[in-house]
Amino acid sequence: MNFPLFLALKYIRPKRSVASAITCVSIIGVLLGVAVVIIVRSVMTGFGDEWRKKILEFKPHVSIMAHGGRLVTGENETAESLRRVPGVTCVTPEVDSRILLSQNGRVLAPVLVGISGGEFRGAYDVGEPVAGSFDLEPDSVVVGLELARSIGVWVGDEVTVCAPPLPDEVYLPRKWRVGGIFSSGHYDYDSGYAIADLDSARDLIGVEEGVVAIHIRTDCPTDESRFAALVKALPVDRSRYRLMTWREADRQLFDALAVETNMTAILLLLISLVALFCVMNTLLVLTVQKTPEIGLLKALGFSRLKIMGVFLAHGLIQCTAGVLLGLAASWAVLSNLQRIVEWLAKMGMQVFPPQIYNLSEIPHRIVASDVVYVVVIIYIFGLLASLVPAMLAAAKDPVAALNE
Repeated sequence: MNFPLFLALKYIRPKRSVASAITCVSIIGVLLGVAVVIIVRSVMTGFGDEWRKKILEFKPHVSIMAHGGRLVTGENETAESLRRVPGVTCVTPEVDSRILLSQNGRVLAPVLVGISGGEFRGAYDVGEPVAGSFDLEPDSVVVGLELARSIGVWVGDEVTVCAPPLPDEVYLPRKWRVGGIFSSGHYDYDSGYAIADLDSARDLIGVEEGVVAIHIRTDCPTDESRFAALVKALPVDRSRYRLMTWREADRQLFDALAVETNMTAILLLLISLVALFCVMNTLLVLTVQKTPEIGLLKALGFSRLKIMGVFLAHGLIQCTAGVLLGLAASWAVLSNLQRIVEWLAKMGMQVFPPQIYNLSEIPHRIVASDVVYVVVIIYIFGLLASLVPAMLAAAKDPVAALNE
């Protein structure tokens, strides 16, 4: 063991002194900084995973649409050719249109999705129906659970459905029966979508043939390289049609999540920076307390670099202890996160209302790169925080130091 490390370990041993107390406080500060950053980043990653999962369960992975807002024609032949592409699991020609849905004076404007009845379950992963069935019969509609609650209807009730008026055309309202209710677990989808038979949807918006889009589901939506290759291989006339992936369709949402994640990382980084100021304060106190010993070491011929090495090693040992304890604390908290939430709920603190998030427990996922990022930053800041006290100690005059 070299001398700086030996002396640093000697200085850091617990003693009944102010320096030892401050050392313990600084280690706790680093511990809290590391634990908070990892816990918050893991929870935000978990929420991002849940958002992505809900989107991929309900929305198509690729949508094929005509340029200029026109309808896609020859949809059946195109769909058959797309189904033969390896990696494509479901292809559904659909009519998507904003409609007016009213009942007992309540009016909402959900998106109506017109799809063939036998293809609904393959295109939309919404589990079993909450009520009724997903058999899309003519002049019937399947609505989301939140939409049904907002408008005050249930299976068997009749609702008034009306397509949005065009400049030169007016569509008469229709009476459709609520045939089923679904719950995707995502409020926006459960409150903003209604599903109907493709022919009924066409008839409602005054379209005789064609579809608004051909939607595709794949077996690799999250594998970026394979998904990009699959999209590129789709047999589609790019001059007639444009392709939109699920990432492009929800670009604003994912951009907002990315910005929020980055801003949170910066704010949490400042927390760690404040914790590392404790390390600097500890070393400054230690420098004053050990002034006579520093003078003796310099009088015995120890170089300035070795004196600096003692205090740098002392700071890095504090950072190492804080990092290890912080990693253990974050793992313990995340492993018992739901128990902690339930305990806080019993104390009257509702930190995670399930009815708002539609989740039974707080999602979280530890990412190795986040852990490495936190540890590296802590060591860099720890080294910088130790550098100033180390330079002050090395710069002391041995004669003056011995006389203090």
